[in-house]
Amino acid sequence: MKIWDPTHECISRDELEQLQLERLQATINRVHKNVIHYRKKFNELDIIPEDIISLADLSKLPLTSKDDLSHNYPYGMFAVPLREVVRIHSSSGTGSKPIVAGYTKNDIRIWSNLVARFMTAAGVTHDDLVQVTFHYGLFTGAFGLHYGAETIGASVIPMGTGNTERQIMIMQDYKSTVLVSTPSYALELAFRIEQLGINPKSLSLKVGLFGGEPWSEKMRNELEQGLAIKATENYGLSEVIGPGIAGECSCKNGLHLYEDAFLPEIIDPDTGRVLPAGAEGELVITTLNKEAFPLIRYRTRDMTSLDYAPCACGRTLVRMKKTNRRSDDMLSIRGVNVYPSQIEEAVFGAVQGEAPYQIVVERTQAMDSMEVIIEITDKIFALELQKQRSFLELVKKRITSIAGMSASVKLVEANSIPRQDGKIKRVLDKRQI
Repeated sequence: MKIWDPTHECISRDELEQLQLERLQATINRVHKNVIHYRKKFNELDIIPEDIISLADLSKLPLTSKDDLSHNYPYGMFAVPLREVVRIHSSSGTGSKPIVAGYTKNDIRIWSNLVARFMTAAGVTHDDLVQVTFHYGLFTGAFGLHYGAETIGASVIPMGTGNTERQIMIMQDYKSTVLVSTPSYALELAFRIEQLGINPKSLSLKVGLFGGEPWSEKMRNELEQGLAIKATENYGLSEVIGPGIAGECSCKNGLHLYEDAFLPEIIDPDTGRVLPAGAEGELVITTLNKEAFPLIRYRTRDMTSLDYAPCACGRTLVRMKKTNRRSDDMLSIRGVNVYPSQIEEAVFGAVQGEAPYQIVVERTQAMDSMEVIIEITDKIFALELQKQRSFLELVKKRITSIAGMSASVKLVEANSIPRQDGKIKRVLDKRQI
């Protein structure tokens, strides 16, 4: 079983902790010197970099939230001058402003090698043809897998999103061996392949690298049967680096988290208290070797647990459990992170006031869909029918602009959305994840 970087992926725990401490101290010094936000936070807690003399001291440092990143939009969290940043990516924020992440030339090199780790662990080699179906743009997913594959020496087919039948044609004609996708879109491809009467074993596909949204073991089995592949999961966050934080090996027994680059903690999401090894809680990540955009104790809001036992594959790095729930109200729909607060902003802005609403998320076959149901208020009722239609179109456009994805919108009678203790359940997620 090939390992891309055995020096770091098979490192002893003692050597790893020494490396982590050295890199942590260097990172603390960098952010204290160059990032006003962190210097202010450290001063409030009366902490100086010299106070961090062990890994246990990490808990003395402040947690970083998505709101902190949003409030420092666009470049306030950068630790290097903009002239040293060679790449800028972004993700959706909790409001109308995205989270902006920068990369130096060295950050790009590190990122590519981290992605190469989980691609190699899944069985990708320099002989493969990798078909990338993620959106190429400010989203980190496509570029992360693209450059990771090229680092291995594989050939990349940068298909981008959508156009399912063309995706299948390319698979057949170009003989793609690796599929990069969200699991829900891969399932849609499998359904369409079946509808077209194509035997999946006639394709050259052997491996699927899936991420960007939660998925179950049942869905893994459906993908492996429907596409005749080995389906593996990888984990990433645009704010932290993109894909490349963790990934499964062929054992499929947890995702190897690359501790030489990211120092993980598990905390109680309500109290912030650090939990012992094996306990389930919220994953917190400190970057250890990022130059442009280092993060200290970043709250991912993903709930998981960590297993420090060595894996049968020979890798010694900690394994994290698949994340299928969060400590906040974020929804992951077709690989896009959506917050109810974004939908509320779109609805209330169109109404120019408040209106009772509910977000309904469903999965039909493989595809997730979002519908926003709005109860008719006196203000909406007073509109002419044509203006009501225009109002719905306005809400749709605002949702696309603010949340970065489309949704259907419909009006319903007043008081028709079910209440519990007088309150509407803001999100009704009907998916069987």
